[in-house]
This record gives sequence, structure tokens and C-alpha cells, in this order.
Amino acid sequence: MSSPFPRPRTAAAVPPVAVGGLTRTWTPQGPLDVRRTLMPLRRGPADPAFRIDRDGTVWRASRTPEGAGTLRLRGTSAQLEAEAWGPGAQWLLDALPGLLGGLDDPAAFTPRHRVVHAAHRRNPGLRLTRTGLVLEALIPSILEQKVTTAEAYEAWRTLLHQHGEPAPGPAGRRMRVMPDARGWARVPSWDWHCAGVDDKRASTVMRAVRLGGRLDALASLPAREASVRMQSIPGIGPWTAAETLQRSHGAPDEVTVGDLHLPHHIGFALTGARRCDDATMLELLAPYAGQRHRAARLILLASPSPPRHAPRLAPNPPNRHS
Repeated sequence: MSSPFPRPRTAAAVPPVAVGGLTRTWTPQGPLDVRRTLMPLRRGPADPAFRIDRDGTVWRASRTPEGAGTLRLRGTSAQLEAEAWGPGAQWLLDALPGLLGGLDDPAAFTPRHRVVHAAHRRNPGLRLTRTGLVLEALIPSILEQKVTTAEAYEAWRTLLHQHGEPAPGPAGRRMRVMPDARGWARVPSWDWHCAGVDDKRASTVMRAVRLGGRLDALASLPAREASVRMQSIPGIGPWTAAETLQRSHGAPDEVTVGDLHLPHHIGFALTGARRCDDATMLELLAPYAGQRHRAARLILLASPSPPRHAPRLAPNPPNRHS
């Protein structure tokens, strides 16, 4: 039986990168809010692979098909200056329009509710980022399965510090690039345990990285087809696939189902109901078919979450004897 995953392209030889890095200037078409567009890529305030300086400069450390790379973005929403270092520098600069929503089509969206219309009007620069890096989006999404956000962010931070590599260029002392597929495969079971990652999630990561570059090759497929192929990996369901494709593909219709809080937030914003399930959420978002993820993002930006009637989910205590 043939594999559902396309074979990755063979990487071309990469010329040495100058000490000063490679540069590119990019002018977006229409308004662009860089921070809000890229914030879904940040895995917590201490993410070793993502940083925003006080002056608004954005840094990203990535594992590209060409190798490790660091990207720095600064300037205004009218003109952005990008500089990149490492073997993946040129790849990052080539992918810059997608990263900043240049491949997104916000004009395809029509608000259907008052709260969505208000959010759409107040956030004209919101774009859907498209990194083109499936594995980079998939692994932290797996780490977020069935645990608190704080636990997942801590696991990501710990694993990158232990098994990643310093980011190329001037950010090397403060940022880390995630391991490649072979590097993830070499993470010992004890390090998963110490990072708070249970055997089920660690095993799912191991199954994914065995595919190596074939996973990143899914970036060339339409989101729906990529989702089906991704879910053929045991341990990856609709929630993880959607969270991944929202980032790797900039998929405007990949709404997250199976989330603990999102249905309640959507339901409260659109109907005032304090409790809502996935089926009701999808029914409410049906008028936005083709743009449901964008609608959900706007709702999250504009509307408060429903009041809580129970304590927040507590972190899972570590199993000291497993």
C-alpha cells in the first residue's frame, strides 16, 4: 500500500550565510497587524523559539527544510525589514509573505453577527499566518493534548532547552531551534517524563517524526487533504490536525473541535448561552463556511469568555513512579 504522505523534496545545496544575515524588505498589500497575525505561533510567554522585543521587533527560530534559521522582523506595517541567519535563512525570507498573511484572503470574509462585525472593523490588520512548516506546528499541538496550557508550554520550553540548538545569528544565547526529526526521535523516555509529557503524547510525537520530511511535505497539499493524511497517524485527531493546519497552512476554515473552552466562548459570544458543545458551535459558525477559523479568531479577540462556575483545571501531578 502506498504511503498517504508525499515524499519531501531533496534540499538543494545552501550557500554560506553572511555573518550579518540575509535581508529582505516586504510591503504588505493592505493593513497588517504583525503582532496579532503571528501570536498564534508563540507557545507561551517564555517560548524559546519566539520573542517580541519592547520595540516591537519579532524574532522566530525555526527548523526549515534547509536547516535551522532565525528570522527578525522590524519596521512598520507599511514596510517591514526582515533579516535571517543560518542554513534556513533564505527559506525563511522566501516564505515571508505567507508568514505575514500575504497569501491570506481576508476579503473572502463577510461578518454575519454584530459581535463579529465589530471585531472585524476593529482588527483590519488581522491576517492568517502560513508558516509552511507542518512538523513545527504539529509537535507543540500534540504536547497540548488533554493538559493545561501552562503544562504544554512548560513541556515545549523544557524540551527545546534540553534538545534544541542555539538559534543562528545574534539571538543564539536567548533562543532555541527545535530538534529535527532525528533529534526528536533521540529524546529519551526520562526526558519526556521530566518535561511532564505522558507516554501517550510522547509516543504520538515519535510516530510523527518517523515520517521525517514527509510531514512537512503536507504543506504543499490543500488543508483538507493534509488533515486526512495527518489523522492517519495514531494519536492525531481533528483537534490536533486543526491546530496544526491553522498555523502551517493558514487554513481559514479549520475550526478547532474537541476543545474544552472554545465552544463555550463561541456560544456565549453569539447567543449568550454559558454552555455550548461542539455540535452547537459548528451550527453557529455554519454561516461562515469556508472562513470558520477566521470567525472564531475574531470572536476570541472581541468577546469575553463566559463566566466560570468551577475552578480552573489543575495541572496533572507528575507520576514519580512511572
